[in-house]
This record gives sequence, structure tokens and C-alpha cells, in this order.
Amino acid sequence: MSTFKAPKGTYDLTPPDSAKYLAVREALSAPLKNSGYGYIETPGFEDVALFSRGVGESTDIVSKEMYTLTTKGGSELALRPEGTASVLRAALEANLHKLGNLPVKLWYSGSYYRYERPQKGRYRHFSQVGAEAIGAEDPALDAELIILADQAYRTLGLQNFRILLNSLGDKECRPVYRDALQEFLRELDLDDDTRRRIDLNPLRVLDDKRTEVQKQLVGAPVLRDYLCDACKAYHEEVRDLLTAAGVVYEDDEKLVRGLDYYTRTTFEFVHDGLGSQSAVGGGGRYDGLSEMIGGPALPSVGWALGVDRTVLALEAEGIVLELPSSTSVFAVPLGEEARRVLFAKVTELRRAGVAADFAFGGRGLKGAMKSANRSGARFTVVAGERDLAEGVVQLKDMESGEQQAVALDVLVAEVQQKLA
Repeated sequence: MSTFKAPKGTYDLTPPDSAKYLAVREALSAPLKNSGYGYIETPGFEDVALFSRGVGESTDIVSKEMYTLTTKGGSELALRPEGTASVLRAALEANLHKLGNLPVKLWYSGSYYRYERPQKGRYRHFSQVGAEAIGAEDPALDAELIILADQAYRTLGLQNFRILLNSLGDKECRPVYRDALQEFLRELDLDDDTRRRIDLNPLRVLDDKRTEVQKQLVGAPVLRDYLCDACKAYHEEVRDLLTAAGVVYEDDEKLVRGLDYYTRTTFEFVHDGLGSQSAVGGGGRYDGLSEMIGGPALPSVGWALGVDRTVLALEAEGIVLELPSSTSVFAVPLGEEARRVLFAKVTELRRAGVAADFAFGGRGLKGAMKSANRSGARFTVVAGERDLAEGVVQLKDMESGEQQAVALDVLVAEVQQKLA
């Protein structure tokens, strides 16, 4: 065993489990590829200021959880703690918003990093699939993204998840609410850390999960009562579109999400089988973020879905994904001449699009057949000197146990036909 281990709060993905994670990523991104979203990839680290400005100085992510480093040249960088700010930065830098086709619809998949107390479902390195629709203020776009996430979860077979929905208002009505909330919070018996939040970002206090804080928040002013007519109408349309699409959601007036850039629509996907880390994904509208990071006004909306948490949700519901076998044919040579011939056949099969593997290492028949079994291959091709002298190989169906001699020159066609 190596003297090194994965850093605390991280994990390795190794076969066969890793196939499950790949399948989840594929399922989460499939509806996006089908709906006009193009793939984008950004660096694993960015300028620290991108996150402190965009995500917000007062958020836990920026104040406590960000991995930062100073380069040899003196630049301050941070490992990305979330995807939206990076994707928006990249879209602005590439002038995608000037190509005349708004909204710019993008999806991404990658690793993110936060310094947190590790527990099940909360890691310091985690994986997300995300989507952003940049440059249009349209309730149908908010609804589209929620519907696509709902579709992704349902194609995986998940049933016990809930969609929580809220509106955070906009720059017209939120300041009025903020003042009323601050006034209410200042009267409460709160610790110093939470008191500091009252001035910086009072909405984050509503997000405090501690029971003693939640008890005191009973009777706090509710954002819904402060929404301006435009925000009310916008939110009603999002709700109507979801209902018309048959997507069930719950109104949650305390839902604020942990990032400063959200405006109007905000939503979260929660799974009741995951204990305290119940959020499997979430997102919302962020109409002012582009200006915060130095770009033009570009109203936008997006979400991120956690791959790790989605896998845990599948396990909680006892769902086993049907994963295709990674190998269809496994070749077992007996003797030096057979090694050369079968290795060439394996290459030919692969070039013909058949997933094939080979008994490497020159083991005997028994050991090689064990490897063939473990590979999950549907067929095993075995050949020795006598077979080759007759110009055939033995093709064994690993499901039925039937074995037949097949002429070497038609092996590829025969296997393709059987697999079809």
C-alpha cells in the first residue's frame, strides 16, 4: 500500500463504482444537451476577487470555505468553490453575449472545492453538473431549467425528492424587506457571528439551520409580503409554467440559498433520505452578477446538481442503475502463436466498435477464464494451436455456456451479429 492517502474530506472514484458516477453525470447533462445548452469548461482556479465580489464577502463560502493560494508571481487565486461565477466570467471574456443569440445557454461538469467539516454528503472536493442561461429575463427560462433538472432526476428513477421554490425580489423591493428584517433581527438574542450577518446580509440569518435560531425567527417578516408587483407577476408565471408542465413544487418562504447574487426565482432540490445534507441541487436567477464582476447588465438564471449527493440519493432509494458492461468480448490465448493472432483480433474487434479485452500476463487457462468472468464479457474467445491449425477459434457464450467453433476470418462479423 502507498504511504500516501487521499486528503481529508476527499475521495477517489475507482472501478466499478466510478461507472455509477459517470452514468449519473450523463443522466444529469442529457436533458441539457437536448435543449440547446452548449458545453463549457473553465479552469479549476480563478482570481480570488471573482468569488469575493460575485458570491459575496459575507457568505460562508468566501469567508470560511475557500481554498486560496498566492502564486510565485504574487497573484491571489482560489480553487473554484462553485461554478456560476467562473462560467459567467468565461462567457464575458469570450464575448458570447455579443454573438446576437441570447440567452447564451451553457452546461458544465467538474470538481469544486470548499474547506468544510467533512461528513457524509459534504466533502472538500465534490462534483457537480451545472447549467446557466445568460442574458434573458424570462420566467419561461427559469421554468425550463427547473423542468430539465426534474426530468434528469426522474430518468435516474428518483422519486423521493422535493422542489422548494421562492422569490427573493429584485433591487426595487428587496432593500425595503431587508430594512424590515434587520429591524426584527436586532431585537433577538443572537451570537456575535450572527449579529455581524444582520448588517452584512440579513437574509443569510434565515438560512441558519440551528434550532435555537429558528425558534426566534418565528414571526419574522416574510419576503413574499414585500414583493413589488413586477416580482409577484414574474413569480406567478414561473409557478404557472411549472404546474402546466406537471412539475410538483413547494413554496418555501425561508429559502434564500447561500450566495449573494440571487434575485427573484430561487429553488432547491432536496431528498428526504439524506439526513442533514438533504440538498441534492439548487439554483436561481442572478440578474446583477454580470455587473458585479465588471460586465454589462445580463439577467441570467442557472443551477448546479451534486453528483455525489445524487448517488447517495439513489442508494437511499435502493435504486441500482443498469450499467452496460464495459467489455463484450474477452480473448484467452493458449500458447505464443495464439497470443499474436488473438491480440490482432482484439484490435480488429475494437476498431469495429466492439468492446474487447485480452488476457494479459500469460496466465494459464484457469486464471484467464477467471479474468474473463470478472470482466462481465458476454463472449469469450479461446484459441490454442490445434484451433489455429484448423483456422478457427472457440466462441463461448458466457450467459448460456454454449460454445461453438467460428472461422477466424469471420469472427468479427459473427460477434457483431450476435451482439446486435
